[in-house]
Amino acid sequence: MIIDTTGVQAINSLSILEYLKEVYGTIWMFLPIVILIFGITIGVLVIVWLERQISAGIQQRIGPEYAGPFGILQALADGTKLLFKENLLPSRGDRGLFNVGPSIAVISILLSYSVIPFSYRLILVDLSNGVFLWIAISSIAPIGLLMSGYGSNNKYSFLGGLRAAAQSISYEIPLTLCVLSISLRVISNSLSTVDIVEAQSKYGLWGWNLWRQPIGFLVFIISSLAECERLPFDLPEAEEELVAGYQTEYSGIKFGLFYVASYLNLLVSSLFVTVLYLGGWNFSIPYIPVPDLFELNAKYGVFVTTLGIFITLAKSFLFLFISITTRWTLPRLRMDQLLNLGWKFLLPISLGNLLLTTSSQLLSL
Repeated sequence: MIIDTTGVQAINSLSILEYLKEVYGTIWMFLPIVILIFGITIGVLVIVWLERQISAGIQQRIGPEYAGPFGILQALADGTKLLFKENLLPSRGDRGLFNVGPSIAVISILLSYSVIPFSYRLILVDLSNGVFLWIAISSIAPIGLLMSGYGSNNKYSFLGGLRAAAQSISYEIPLTLCVLSISLRVISNSLSTVDIVEAQSKYGLWGWNLWRQPIGFLVFIISSLAECERLPFDLPEAEEELVAGYQTEYSGIKFGLFYVASYLNLLVSSLFVTVLYLGGWNFSIPYIPVPDLFELNAKYGVFVTTLGIFITLAKSFLFLFISITTRWTLPRLRMDQLLNLGWKFLLPISLGNLLLTTSSQLLSL
């Protein structure tokens, strides 16, 4: 019996080639996700360092300066310290809810980054309802905080979780109404983040939705700060009233996950402010062409993509600077003042802004 070794080798090489193609396709599918997570992690470390430096400047202090040059490694040192700290569990609490709560808070916010365009065609998923996906996913994070507070078997933690849920519900509605007003200004009433940015690119700086929706812009910023639980809206973590709120019983890396979720939420909110109101990745100066470097196409070139990322991050960090200075400027509200601001002021104002936008759209037809 004679076996054709050449045919067997050809079949083996073909199967190996198919296997390598599948491996390459899998790696190529997960590579953008890994790059996005890495970039988000670097962004969070930068925000922590910036907050410490800005707050030190406001309070006339020195700030971090020993861990690395200018203290840039201080956030990394704090994360490493929390990673090796002992993980304590409440003896009479619900361990399942206690362990799952921080993970839900972080994962729900990480998913929001998938619909953010950092530059032209640089987006993980371009959905027709991308903004509503962010609103829907961000509503899951308070559920994790409520689970953490309930699973801790601590009255301060439970009250902090309840406050987080009440605060999220109160400010989610004005936020959504502001997004609806933005979608009415976009061609074909799209909720795609890419379409919203491109609709603002025609007239440069004067095409921003900031000038078309100034009332919605203010309501969106206030609601975003409340959603991020930043001062003066940090009622779920009020140290003077609730020790530390829903994170009172936590230690180690789980304690650090709550702070990671807070800064992740702050970064995603600032990015959405940039996308919805500040023109996104656009250069914002009309009639000034961006040069083609190294004979690259202006639409798909590396230079233009890098410039778009830089512009997006610069606008986002402008909002971050505002939120950080607000934290060290305004005092904390009471719980009744927080709810009154959301239900009695921001909700009617956002509804009136939506009706005004709808009326102007109908009159323009």
